[in-house]
Amino acid sequence: MNYRKFFQYLISFLLVIVPIQSYSQSIEAEGSNNGKDSEAGQRNDSVYIASLLDSLENARLSEANVRMELEQLRYRTMSADSLKRAEQRNRIDSLRAFTVGIPVIVEEDTLFEFYSKRGGYTPVQRAAMASAAILNLSKRFNLHPDSVYIDNTDNVSDIMYENEVITSFTDQDAIWAGMPQDSLAVKNLQIIVNELAKLKSEHSFWLLVQRIALLILVIAGQYFLYKITKWLFRKLNRRIEGMRDTKLHPIMIQNYELLDTAKQVKLIEFLALIGFYGVIAIQLVFTVPLIFYIFPPTKALAYTLLGYIWSPVKGILIGIVDYIPDLITIIIICIAIRYLIKLFKYLSNEVATERLKIPGFYPDWAHPTFNIIRFLLYAFMIAMIYPYLPGSDKGVFQGISVFVGLIISLGSSTVIGNVIAGWVITYMRPFRKGDRIKLNDTVGDIIEKTPLVTRIRTAKNEIVTMPNSFIMSSQSINYSRSAHEFGLILHAEVTIGYDVPWRLVHRMLIEAALKTKGILEEPRPFVLETGLNDWYPVYQINAYTRDAQNMGPIYSELFQNIQDRFNQEGVEIMSPTYIATRDGNASTVVTDPFK
Repeated sequence: MNYRKFFQYLISFLLVIVPIQSYSQSIEAEGSNNGKDSEAGQRNDSVYIASLLDSLENARLSEANVRMELEQLRYRTMSADSLKRAEQRNRIDSLRAFTVGIPVIVEEDTLFEFYSKRGGYTPVQRAAMASAAILNLSKRFNLHPDSVYIDNTDNVSDIMYENEVITSFTDQDAIWAGMPQDSLAVKNLQIIVNELAKLKSEHSFWLLVQRIALLILVIAGQYFLYKITKWLFRKLNRRIEGMRDTKLHPIMIQNYELLDTAKQVKLIEFLALIGFYGVIAIQLVFTVPLIFYIFPPTKALAYTLLGYIWSPVKGILIGIVDYIPDLITIIIICIAIRYLIKLFKYLSNEVATERLKIPGFYPDWAHPTFNIIRFLLYAFMIAMIYPYLPGSDKGVFQGISVFVGLIISLGSSTVIGNVIAGWVITYMRPFRKGDRIKLNDTVGDIIEKTPLVTRIRTAKNEIVTMPNSFIMSSQSINYSRSAHEFGLILHAEVTIGYDVPWRLVHRMLIEAALKTKGILEEPRPFVLETGLNDWYPVYQINAYTRDAQNMGPIYSELFQNIQDRFNQEGVEIMSPTYIATRDGNASTVVTDPFK
């Protein structure tokens, strides 16, 4: 818009038209007053007037031209303004998608929004000034919201109360709102009037009295709730005390009394006390925010307190709801693994009882194999469940898992070695529970086999615990298996002089063995001569038995019977070494005093 040229035309028009019109009026007045002048003066005046009229006509033509130029300038100005407005509208439309308005908030009520600057003030400052002005007005006792009005100028619409400006709206605000400036001002005027009316009603004296009364009522209600809760708690404690000798019984685990009635009463009273404090806490959760909610200045604090309580609860509830699909997946995996373990347990029981026979698979392998399969299935289940656990994708959770795994791997090398040795021993089958074995210098019965150790009870009832890795590197003799499958051969050696016929010695040893309890008649005992020493031959009696657990008593009785049988035949046992001078001394043959 060329404002300078416009003002030049306007000033030249005023300088030409105004003096001519005023002078013509003065000439006409003088002509009417001096109608009786001389005729010569009239002719001179007529000439002069004619020239002035010509000038006036020229001025009118100039005025018409100026008016035409002004009209054309106005059209050009309007066109330029329209183009400028269209350009602003297009620019604002392009910014509207990602530009956020600054809301004018009064006591948590959003009234309208600002997008543009005005007079050096940013939208944030304009919104803050408008909020402060509305709040200041709402605190006046003589406030009349209907007295708010609009003061329109060329480019600004001011919303005012008395002589104070509440806020203003420009043509750019109208473009952002997508409506004319007057309509935007009228719309927001009504919003401000409604908000002022609402605030006036909230800050009235009668409403303040009502709020104070409501505050007293809430405090009194909370007091009575506390008293009632405390009374119920005392009554509940009396009922719990009465249950001591009526409904409560000691909780036993086998022969161990885990909880007697007195401990149960104390435990129930402790749980009831926790419930009492929980109920009081729930009451305060609702009462304290309600007290702050009663008064408008503290209403925001009430919402803040509720947020402190509700936000974690809401997060937990949302987390639970969101976790339901993963929880269902975990439950399905657990159920599938559980029934799969039951299937393998059933099969192991069938194999162990030999109702189901698998070639090359021994019955005593059934339960250890089941334990290994169960361990592997549980490990597989944990691996499948792990991604569905809450927080499994968090770095802290993963770090703890790595740390635990590292500790286990560093501190369990010996343990794992014993476990693997236990598995190997199981499938090697060197012995079973209850077998009589000899492990290095230890002879005893197997009483327990675990993944880590094996325990042996000796004939003297000594419990010897040996790590499985040690057993793997040691030599063992299984007496029970030999006795069961082949018949265990018990043997004893005696030395008899060369003066005794060997056939007699053989017969006496066999008869002594057959007389011993636990010695089998079939296969028949036999004698081996294991040496011909300088002073005597060595005879070894070998007898079969199926009772490996009673090897000690059988040996003892066998030795007794050998002595008795040799004494009966009058044969001296020169074992291990016996020297006698034949000068009439008594024989080594003992006379049995009990015969």
